[in-house]
Amino acid sequence: MYAYTYDPQTGGLLLNNSTSHFSKEPRPVYYRELDILGFDKHWNYAKQDELPYMWAEANCYWYRGRMVAKTKGGALYTVPELEVVFDTNSAPVLQDGETIRPVDIAPMIEKNRELLEVIEQITVKKIFDVYKRYQKKLDVFHVAFSGGKDSVVLLELVKKALPKSSFVVVFGDTGMEFPDTYDVIDKIEEQCRADKIEFYRAASHLKPEESWRLFGPPSRVLRWCCSVHKSAPQTLKLREALGKNDYIGMDFVGIRAHESATRADYDYENYGKKQKGQYSHNPILEWTSAELWLYIYMHSLVINETYKKGNSRAGCLFCPMGGGKADSFRNLCYSTEIQKYTDIIRETIDDKNIETYITNGGWVGRKNGRDVKNNLSRYQEELVDGFLIITVSRPTTDWREWIKTLGGLPFENTIEKIKDGYIVKIPASADKTPQGKLIKQVFRKASYCAACRVCEANCRNGCITFEKGLHIENCVQCGQCHNIDSGCLVYHSMQLPKNGGRIMKSLNTFADHAPKPDWVRLFFLQQNTFFADNTLGPMQISMFKRFLSDASLISKNNVTEFFSLITHLGWETEPAWGLILVQLAYNNPQIRWYINELSIGSKYPHKNVEDMLTALSISEKDAKSIIKAFKRLCDLPLGTKLNFGTVTEKGKQIDTLFRGKSSLTDNRVVLYALYKFAEACEGYYQFTLTRLLDHTIESAGISPTQIFGFDRDDMEKILLGLTAKYPDFINATFTHDLDKITLREDKTSSDVLTLF
Repeated sequence: MYAYTYDPQTGGLLLNNSTSHFSKEPRPVYYRELDILGFDKHWNYAKQDELPYMWAEANCYWYRGRMVAKTKGGALYTVPELEVVFDTNSAPVLQDGETIRPVDIAPMIEKNRELLEVIEQITVKKIFDVYKRYQKKLDVFHVAFSGGKDSVVLLELVKKALPKSSFVVVFGDTGMEFPDTYDVIDKIEEQCRADKIEFYRAASHLKPEESWRLFGPPSRVLRWCCSVHKSAPQTLKLREALGKNDYIGMDFVGIRAHESATRADYDYENYGKKQKGQYSHNPILEWTSAELWLYIYMHSLVINETYKKGNSRAGCLFCPMGGGKADSFRNLCYSTEIQKYTDIIRETIDDKNIETYITNGGWVGRKNGRDVKNNLSRYQEELVDGFLIITVSRPTTDWREWIKTLGGLPFENTIEKIKDGYIVKIPASADKTPQGKLIKQVFRKASYCAACRVCEANCRNGCITFEKGLHIENCVQCGQCHNIDSGCLVYHSMQLPKNGGRIMKSLNTFADHAPKPDWVRLFFLQQNTFFADNTLGPMQISMFKRFLSDASLISKNNVTEFFSLITHLGWETEPAWGLILVQLAYNNPQIRWYINELSIGSKYPHKNVEDMLTALSISEKDAKSIIKAFKRLCDLPLGTKLNFGTVTEKGKQIDTLFRGKSSLTDNRVVLYALYKFAEACEGYYQFTLTRLLDHTIESAGISPTQIFGFDRDDMEKILLGLTAKYPDFINATFTHDLDKITLREDKTSSDVLTLF
């Protein structure tokens, strides 16, 4: 809600009356984190963990109003490197040998008390207002409790707002929590018991060690773990407690907009987004971590010990959404528990460089079951002679139970028994119909179902049970059990890609012949005559033509109008290469891969990038070519003028790859990229900056923030500047309650080019 600064007097945080559009999410730093990073080699401090010593924002460490150190790097088995910050006189901001004093908590709280009380009153009122509106409409109000700082504050606020008997608390125990979290849960459960508040623990019947083997390790796109270990168990636990399958509840959730670009788009209240058929309310949506920590200290709330060990979040211990420095701290603090999961990855994944695969996070990029050991397909489908043929091998459940969810097979069919399974044959015309999709899902469920109970949780009519094996009774064909990725989460996670998994063969668009600066210089000098008069070999000229075509500089061996614009701007200038990069981002899959997969500001070891590519079924030879091509592209003005990227080398070998923030000064290039984004998204002419900054959303359009590496502050300045200068093309508004970008639907990206 409020902005903050660092207070040199107390060593703490100081809120002010200005509105916080963006928070860097400060967190307190205790001695154990300082020890891990090696602060004790430079400064003195007592080994006590009652009080924090300083604050951290991402990799920056602040002591009494001054940034004194940074960290660099960090991975699962690598400790982040500590870098001392120097002032303008090249002296350490905090002199070596100084004694660091803890934060003065009491005076810090007093300085912030007035604003904290305002925040509390606003939030408590929101909670109470929601309760009054829905009190007579719902079966239950429940607080989703995780054991982290957000849920600790949320529960305290709900307790202040509502009668103790009017809500329950539910802890979704994934079985993968930080060990310290269970201590918090025990304390909170005891407090709830004293307050006569019902406290429930909800857990899957599957242990994580079982589910990781059944589904394969979770990944960024295969997040079966959230449904299996969190949402489904909570739903089933509340059904059990209420004695009602079709209960309707309101879930108070500790989600905050400042945590991520995705969550910045959340509303305070929604229906069915978090759990099907349920309401949820996010009371602390606009709180920053600064306000959370101040509130925790003000009310002496329980602090999860994992925060004192350098962990910025308390969720699942080994999560695919983590990585880097976060994994480093987790492994340093909980190596035994982490090893349980890395051992499962070693056991289940077929990769000849398995240690590198684990260390560099290859497992988090898994998209299917291709790399899972001994993963023989149980379900196959193909179109043959006018029929859809489905082959089921070694089914785990009876299809005749699952077909009840459709009311029977709606098409003519034959089912032939074979060894260990059967073959289903229906007309090919059914393949593209909604019912045909559901039939496929029926047999996927029959093939792979592991009784994870997500389908059971989705069924609000209580028709599905797994108590004594799968049993479906009195099904009303609502379809909710089919509203799951690919129909079955196990199938979705373990399915094998078609064509042997070589789905990215075309990614290597330049082979070993990415363009060189001399080629580009000669092309712009000779223009159309270049193709008749050059010294390039057949493969070189072929690959160079591909580059020029994808850059929209040539069409059928002739230069284009876009080429004329680039020469008008000056072919070596950064605006020219900004426009060229936009064209390449949309037309060349290899450059799009660099943009999508190489995060701005991060150094990627050569081997890491090679693993990322081979995980997509790219051959090692092609992976090496793609890495070499990156260096060549960086040698062009694309790298030297626009700062697209750089490489470091050891000898003649590429050592690391680095994608940089563009040094773009002409904002018209960003306007062009915005229109290309809108057109690629089928007329998506109105969107938010938050949407542009969320690069996890899959779409045909590529956000300019991803192409050029601009952050929120950069983009706000650029968009406001464009709004002032080109109101006929764009209007961008940024206020506390509104983040909106509108492009004119009667304009096109081609119209933007006329502005040059």
